Amino acid sequence: MNRTEFVVATAIILFVAFSLGWFANWLIHRFTRVSQSDVDQLEQMSQELHEAEETRDQAITYLQQREAELTNQLAQTEAELSAAMEGLRDARYEAEEMRAYMERMNAN
Repeated sequence: MNRTEFVVATAIILFVAFSLGWFANWLIHRFTRVSQSDVDQLEQMSQELHEAEETRDQAITYLQQREAELTNQLAQTEAELSAAMEGLRDARYEAEEMRAYMERMNAN
């Protein structure tokens, strides 16, 4: 094999390798190509996800505010109950004192 035959054989081998590489690249891109409808659908899904996250955040904020209001209301109600129980205890004590006083007066 002389020099010219070697150069031609090498050129043919390199051309065939280049052609196979190009064809493989074309084939890969052909099968992995994403259609515009898929991109639009993904964009719509991402927008819906973003809106759902905003709605969730708003719901969490509302629930936290509502919980704070109810906790405050519960604390106020417990304070009022405590005050009412204290007043009832005092009224019972006074009523008991009045009964004892009346019994002493009736006994005399």
